[in-house]
Amino acid sequence: MGESVLFLIVLLKALVEVAALSLLAQGILRVLAGRSYQQNPVYRLFQVIASPALWLGRVLTPRFIAQQYLGLIAFLLLFWMWLALIYAKAYVCHAWKLACFAA
Repeated sequence: MGESVLFLIVLLKALVEVAALSLLAQGILRVLAGRSYQQNPVYRLFQVIASPALWLGRVLTPRFIAQQYLGLIAFLLLFWMWLALIYAKAYVCHAWKLACFAA
């Protein structure tokens, strides 16, 4: 039972990391690409990967929050989810006395 819960936590943590890193890469690429960032296929790929995080950020924030801050809000939300999943992983490893690695 503990191994399956641990697997689920590690899987969710990996998904959060991929979404956060794609948001970060999307922001960096937007700065580097200049005005034509919307036509960049790599930017659009990062946009597709990060769209669930942006959607969740939009759902959880009030409507008066400007669209330009949504990427930062989604990144911070993913950061706090990542920290919570690290804590959950440590808790499961300790509670079930599992040999967990740091990664």
